[in-house]
Amino acid sequence: MKIGFIGLGNVGSKLAGNLLNNGFELVVHDLNADLVKEFEDRGASSATSPKQTTEQTDIVITCLPSPAACSQVMEADDGVIAGMKAGKLWMEMSTTDESEVRRLAALVIKKGGMALESPVSGGCHRAATGNIAILVGGERATFEKALPVLTTLGRKVLHTGAIGSASVLKVMTNYLATVNLVSLAEALTVAKKAGLDLNTTYEAIRISSGNSFVHETESQVILNGSRDINFTMDLVVKDVGLFDSWATQVGVPLELSPLVLNIFKDGQQRYGDRELSPNIIRRYEDAAGVSVLAPGFPAQMTDEEPSGQGAEVVPKGRVS
Repeated sequence: MKIGFIGLGNVGSKLAGNLLNNGFELVVHDLNADLVKEFEDRGASSATSPKQTTEQTDIVITCLPSPAACSQVMEADDGVIAGMKAGKLWMEMSTTDESEVRRLAALVIKKGGMALESPVSGGCHRAATGNIAILVGGERATFEKALPVLTTLGRKVLHTGAIGSASVLKVMTNYLATVNLVSLAEALTVAKKAGLDLNTTYEAIRISSGNSFVHETESQVILNGSRDINFTMDLVVKDVGLFDSWATQVGVPLELSPLVLNIFKDGQQRYGDRELSPNIIRRYEDAAGVSVLAPGFPAQMTDEEPSGQGAEVVPKGRVS
């Protein structure tokens, strides 16, 4: 099975590299020629356009920073849809808007192709090892066709239902992670201001009911000072904004989400669109006149879990 990969950014490069490491024949495309060259040096071939990438492969994967970027790659004259035909499969691995992914999927299917959305969750360090989770929306038969690739890319693969469902769930999980990040920023700053030892504070949270995936990853790079989790404030605003918009569409009045969205919009204004998202703690550090740092924590996260073949996750209460 020959796979095309469009978008070699923070997450995309890790996912594409994982395919290459597992022996898949890979064709890559990105606007950054240096990133393309790195993959060519590792044994991948390259294409000059999304259309050519699609024409040369059985499955074409897009992993791009925004719904607008994905629409451009899909619908340009030399885009993915222009190269689509019967038997080919498009997989969208970005975090995107559910209505937009449904619209693009319909265009792919109209050309005779198949479509899946498969956003990932778990961080770049897990994307690199294949220990990431993948949420997959689309026809069950299409999901099963792609499962050998999906279980190489990720350890836990969940079929969420129709196209659009995975995008909604991914935005929801990003929203929940963001709420957790803000609460941790507040808690760590209070601990520092109160004179608590931050190494001890980290462990107290880790072994208690306050623990979370976000604490075990992002709190570490916060305390190191790098704040480098390969995710930026503009992306947080995009994701929480999508969640907020979705809630409005379905008629649920929210209180926490708009507050968190405003906190990150303020962070954007203070520190810039591309500021690393864990640096939202700077709002609290600046207000309290402290630096929330501690020795012994890594500048970037690495995945210490052994990698292995992934498998489908069957929801509780479902027979198969």
